[in-house]
Amino acid sequence: MRIAFLSPSGRMGGSEAVLLDIITSIRETEPGWKLDLIVSESGPLAARAKALGASTTILPFPDSIARLGDSSLNTSPGSGRLNLLRHSIFATPAASAYVSRLRKALRELQPDVIHTNGFKMHLLGALAKPRTVPLVWHIHDYLQSRVFMAGLMKLARARCAAIVVNSDSVGQDVVATIGNGIPQQTIHNGIDTSVFSPEGERLDLDSLAGLAPAKPDTIRVGLVATFAHWKGHEVFLKALALIDPELPLRAYIIGDELYQTEGSQVSIAELKARAQRLGVENRVGFTGFVAEPAAAMRSLDIVVHASTQPEPFGLVIVEAMACGRAAVVSAAGGARELIEDGVNALGHEPGNAEQLAACITRLAKDPELRARLARAGRATVAQRFDRRRLARELVPLYERVRA
Repeated sequence: MRIAFLSPSGRMGGSEAVLLDIITSIRETEPGWKLDLIVSESGPLAARAKALGASTTILPFPDSIARLGDSSLNTSPGSGRLNLLRHSIFATPAASAYVSRLRKALRELQPDVIHTNGFKMHLLGALAKPRTVPLVWHIHDYLQSRVFMAGLMKLARARCAAIVVNSDSVGQDVVATIGNGIPQQTIHNGIDTSVFSPEGERLDLDSLAGLAPAKPDTIRVGLVATFAHWKGHEVFLKALALIDPELPLRAYIIGDELYQTEGSQVSIAELKARAQRLGVENRVGFTGFVAEPAAAMRSLDIVVHASTQPEPFGLVIVEAMACGRAAVVSAAGGARELIEDGVNALGHEPGNAEQLAACITRLAKDPELRARLARAGRATVAQRFDRRRLARELVPLYERVRA
């Protein structure tokens, strides 16, 4: 079988990491299959996919598509502008030319199945796919809050053969937003438990953040996330401001701006200014992008997940638990499916800085609790989230839609 994967981003975010794990798992399980990646930009995703044996094709987005998204549009349900966009945005000359190039690339590859990763590629794949080739949408995010994309997905759903969702929570959202009738399967994300492991390299986070070395007894707590607005960086900073300044604790914000869509993320300058206003600028460091998140997590005592909206899955949660680190989790949506509060992680209400501060304080003061949660978290990941199971669940799906 030949599978063509389509990705709207060539940079490494959560869904791109999942895509690489899928390619790896299929390569190990079905070494005779041909795997192709079409991506909108060169970067680490294409390089890593190529190293795994997948052919790679770079088809750069025109600016009109690269910057397109709900966060860049002032739309509301039923608005005339929204209805116009639904029908015309992908019919502009630049977008039509891109669809033609994508259609040509797919015809040359002759895949048996097309697997799209990201809303823009779900839509472009639906427009460009050869008539007889089944299309699988891999949906990693909620649709209900994305008025514009949800409308387009409804229009394109007839071209989709099956939907993969990364949590039951996302699956329920998809049905509520674009309707039932398309075969759907929940496949939780998987990770490489040999990379995300308690043993391995650690980073000098202080040096990366431009800070003086912390004292030996300092508890290190970090938020590892892209700079999307809803990832909770401000809640994390507010929580730090509520924690006793006498507690030997240093915080780190690990990550950088990732997306091209206008208005979709906060800047590091804005976060630094917010830290200063809250009076925690001497207690938090900003490392910028880190190529090896496992090494960053092993350098922490506590990993914080602070999303202010329900998390579709929460890959960083699983990664932190696999690294044997105590995790504090915004327990809503798909993230709630990953943990058992008080057993393998601590949960807090999304957006509640007081609860987050209390969880961090509790863990900082109780090394035995940190160790117990870390052991249970690692065991949970080994049982439920090892990436080797991805191919076992995806291969039968590909075979069904091709039949």
